Amino acid sequence: MEKEGLEKEKIQKPIEAKLLVIAVGAAAALFSGMASYYIVRAQHYRERFFPNTVINGVEAEGLTPGEVMGEIASGLGNYELTLKTRNGNEGIRGSQIGLMAQFDEDLETLLEDQNPYAWGLGYFKPEEHKIPAVTVFDQELLDKTLDNLACFDPSRIEKPENARISDYIPGTGYEIVPETPGTELNKDQVKEVVAGKIIGMEREADLEAAGCYKTAEIRRDYPGLKEECSRLNHYVQTKVTYQFGEKEEILDGDTINQWLIRGEDGTISLDEEQVAGFVDELADQYNTAYTTRTFQTSYGPEVKVSGSYGWRINKKEETARLLEILESGESQVREPVYFQKAASYDGSDYGNTYAEVNLTAQHMFFYKDGQMVLESDFVSGNQRRNFTTPPGIFGLTYKQRKAVLKGQGYASPVDFWMPFNGGIGFHDATWRGSFGGNIYKTNGSHGCINMPYAKAKELYDLVYTNVPVICYNLEGTESGKSSAGSQGGSGSGTKSGGGQSWQAVPPSVPAPQETQPAVLPSTPAPSETPPAVPPSQPAPSETPPQPEGTLITPAQPDGQTPEESPDVPSTLPAAPSAPADQPSTPAAQPDSPVITPAEDFGPGMVSTTAADKQPEIGPGV
Repeated sequence: MEKEGLEKEKIQKPIEAKLLVIAVGAAAALFSGMASYYIVRAQHYRERFFPNTVINGVEAEGLTPGEVMGEIASGLGNYELTLKTRNGNEGIRGSQIGLMAQFDEDLETLLEDQNPYAWGLGYFKPEEHKIPAVTVFDQELLDKTLDNLACFDPSRIEKPENARISDYIPGTGYEIVPETPGTELNKDQVKEVVAGKIIGMEREADLEAAGCYKTAEIRRDYPGLKEECSRLNHYVQTKVTYQFGEKEEILDGDTINQWLIRGEDGTISLDEEQVAGFVDELADQYNTAYTTRTFQTSYGPEVKVSGSYGWRINKKEETARLLEILESGESQVREPVYFQKAASYDGSDYGNTYAEVNLTAQHMFFYKDGQMVLESDFVSGNQRRNFTTPPGIFGLTYKQRKAVLKGQGYASPVDFWMPFNGGIGFHDATWRGSFGGNIYKTNGSHGCINMPYAKAKELYDLVYTNVPVICYNLEGTESGKSSAGSQGGSGSGTKSGGGQSWQAVPPSVPAPQETQPAVLPSTPAPSETPPAVPPSQPAPSETPPQPEGTLITPAQPDGQTPEESPDVPSTLPAAPSAPADQPSTPAAQPDSPVITPAEDFGPGMVSTTAADKQPEIGPGV
């Protein structure tokens, strides 16, 4: 057995040696073949680009520089650049702009930089190259192509608009209107962006993202715009409510916006003339002084009266105040500044507390809150001597106890003095024995209302500053009978005259706003001129001009100033003359709270140097 084993081992070893020799030889032959292939292939890549080489987007593996150039050129023929605009997309084709490739020596340089024997590394290390100035185009053709695009069509271009302040919006005010971007492009900037995209062979150009659109100079967040809008709203969001009794006049932005002035420097101001015009309109609508009003007499018929009594707005002061309010932006409810006030804005301005003086009947009434509480005969101005007491509606200027009324050649002491129309007023006349009837026609006063002592006292206790005094003539109410100084009752009653019996019928009027109207301001006459006296006022030739006079007030026992007249000086100036555009009449001017209280003064009857003379007390005084 051992012998057989040894024989087999001797046979196998030579065989294995042969096989090893064969294997080594085959491997050597294979390696030699591969090396030969790699070397041969390296010669191939001396003129061609390595595997995985990309040049300007072209797969250049195995291509010569010339073949790469051809591939790039063929690609340029199909090239198109898409422009993204605000109105849509537009395209530029390579053929429109003469697009071509120019490489100079760059491709050859890339090839020379390759080591042919390192071509196998291309499978493991890809290469991508960008050769500058590979493509060129005709600039003139590009300009013409751009001009023909819709985005450069002048008829389609919308220019950008600056942000601005809106027109006034009722109920809102002003708002900032944002800027409008528009569609206007900056052509030079578009050319630059498009050229760069073409040279880089890019396929899309977003013109908005590239900032090629022209923009508005003023945007919504511009500080000056915000400030201007805020200033405008400061004015128009102010609301001023004027109250005239139950009526209201509302001034708000719907009107105020028309008064705003924008300066070249951006400042906002109010047109003062228009503000004054608004106040003028209020005065025209609500002033009642010097207007003609209808008055229902206690005798039944109505009469027309006009005069200084009534509402009168101080236009200059109210304009100034309104400007201040609008500048402050403080909304409010207010009354205008008045030169003088009346009793009511609802219904008749004289309300239902007033003195009614029938100059024809020589009889008067006093109504308090619509109820007659006093009536009396009186003696008015001497008709024969042209001292006729003028009709009209007036406000009581003030009242004073124990005044001495001084005229030419006399000084008349009275206990109750109540002026209402310049130097004309109510007062007691103890020198008269009778009142009423036709006394006034030949033996009347110089314009004042002479009353029995007891009635003057009653009236004095009832009246107050600015209480309405309504004087009128009423045909058919004449009375030929006079009454004794002690006659004449209080309360409702009848008055006989002209053969008829007249029942006192108080008119039905609404309650006044104020039981006692505000005191007239003690200020000089304003510069504003009251309207001309209506035709119902006596013509200037029918009545004497307003006289001057001196009120001599005796010292009070306790050294006090006269009762209920703390602001009245002992010596008063002459009554003011009528404004230039108003006829001179005995009517008191509404803006002169201090009126000359002269007893029955007439032309040429005033003396300021007759203190040493004895007063003439008697008929006609």
